[in-house]
Amino acid sequence: MTRRSCTIYAVGIICASLLFVGIGLVVAQVFRTLMHNRLKKEIVLVEGSRVFESWKTPPPPVYMEYFFFNVTNVDAFLEGAKPEVKQVGPYTYREYRYKDNVSMVENNRMVSAYNTKSFVFLREKSVGDPAVDNITTVNIPAWAVMNKVKGSFWKASMVAIWMNSYGSGLFTTRTVDELLWGYEDPLLARVASTSPEVEKVFGLMYKKNGTNNGEFVYHTGVENYMDYGRVETWQGQSQLTFWASNQSNSINGSDGSAFHPLLNKNERIYVFTPDLCRSIHMEFEKDVEVKGIPAYRFTPPRSVFASKEENPANKGFCVTPQECLGTGLLKVSPCRKGAPVVASFPHFYLGDAKYVAAIKGMSPQRQHHQTFLDLNPTTGVIVRANKRAQINILLSKLSGFPKTRSLNETIFPVMFLNESVVIDDASAARVHKLLLIVTLVSNFPLIIVGLGAILLAVLIILLVRARKQKKEVKRTVFTKPLYATSTEEDTSYSPVSDKEKEDPQSGTYIGLSPKGDP
Repeated sequence: MTRRSCTIYAVGIICASLLFVGIGLVVAQVFRTLMHNRLKKEIVLVEGSRVFESWKTPPPPVYMEYFFFNVTNVDAFLEGAKPEVKQVGPYTYREYRYKDNVSMVENNRMVSAYNTKSFVFLREKSVGDPAVDNITTVNIPAWAVMNKVKGSFWKASMVAIWMNSYGSGLFTTRTVDELLWGYEDPLLARVASTSPEVEKVFGLMYKKNGTNNGEFVYHTGVENYMDYGRVETWQGQSQLTFWASNQSNSINGSDGSAFHPLLNKNERIYVFTPDLCRSIHMEFEKDVEVKGIPAYRFTPPRSVFASKEENPANKGFCVTPQECLGTGLLKVSPCRKGAPVVASFPHFYLGDAKYVAAIKGMSPQRQHHQTFLDLNPTTGVIVRANKRAQINILLSKLSGFPKTRSLNETIFPVMFLNESVVIDDASAARVHKLLLIVTLVSNFPLIIVGLGAILLAVLIILLVRARKQKKEVKRTVFTKPLYATSTEEDTSYSPVSDKEKEDPQSGTYIGLSPKGDP
């Protein structure tokens, strides 16, 4: 066997082996499974894991923007006209958040922590000075007290007298700082003198700067990667007590800071939000890319805040059957000490058109008012997020309060917030590196198949060349060497003797001798 033949056989054997092994690994997805199992073990909330420190102290900067609705026709509205508002903002704060008092429980199956937040004002990202700018809006403390006593004629009459004496109207003008971080309200101070449980200071973000909203206990994901970051209990409870059904009171999903790896487009993402006193779900919307990192965008569908007629599962969120609001709204008074607070998306986005039409100045837009999460599907890391929510007050006629007799029931917008985050460059670089490793390891069988394909091409070339050379050999005409001195005419065959000698094997012995002259 020639050297060329050995080469062809060797290339053929190696090519077949690589293709067989590579295709087998691709079909079985061995390396992909190994890589996914590795991710499930590394992305867990335990000391020393890849994500634990960034979970305790998230590195990307978080910004909180506040937008207020300044009422421009208070007197006309109190006489029955449509209210007119003008959006003012943003007033932007840098939000610093970290997990405090972190401790492992149940042999690393659970981890408990307190979510502490603090806010620092950023003048360069704001429209004005919150200590100077005034906003005319609903007098929330007055409406809260009025709703509390509306069932009692004597209490309502007393509160009406107090309101007149302290000059507390249905609307108030306060600075942005006062509305956010608190001011002492004279009516609340008077009520607090007889009811110590009532706070005399009111603010939309009162006692929320540098504080936490209670202890969370999370699943670490050690037992099941799907439980990574899932809330087990909040303030010691595994079920809420605000709503009318077990389904509505369920605590589902994470707190919005961690999501399990290996996300699927078809799954629902659940987030428990203490500010809304409930869990909401999000569904896949589209593929996006942030700083070169692929991500799935999840967003709450219309059914989250749908009416009980549109989504019967929301029946449990009705405070009473008579107080069930339409699509796009959630009355959160059960967890706001009875205050008539209603939550929605900004500008009543995804809500009934009647709520938008009732207020002049509302203009819902998907781009500016949608809540969404952009999650890398491989790692579950948040690469971009916008949490947007609006605070409204339910205004209506209240018996015992003559000032409300001309009012139509109105969901009145007060303020909306936009809490946003985008992954920082350092974190993005780490995610890129991890995704590269995952891609290379998962696609290693394809590399083997690629090498097999290259060797297959080489084998085909060698076979074609060998076949071509074989044909050329068959066509070759052999000639005498150029250095031969005799020609065909100079030689002849003649017997050695006149008489042919008999060959022992019945052959004839032929001798070669020079041809004589004629």
